Amino acid sequence: MPKLKTHKGAQKRFHTTGSGKLMRSKGNKSHLRRRRTARARGLYDEMLPVHSSDRTRMKRLLPYGVK
Repeated sequence: MPKLKTHKGAQKRFHTTGSGKLMRSKGNKSHLRRRRTARARGLYDEMLPVHSSDRTRMKRLLPYGVK
């Protein structure tokens, strides 16, 4: 069986935890953040798990990253 190719855009945006969960970061964090409160700005920095309905799509994009 040949090797499967990893989608490089998905590889940069998602990372896998040790237990196999896929983590993502929030969008809308590149500009216009100065007018937001400090608490709202801090919430953009945390990583969130990918929704379970997207796991099959992610498994195709990241064949070696999702358990």
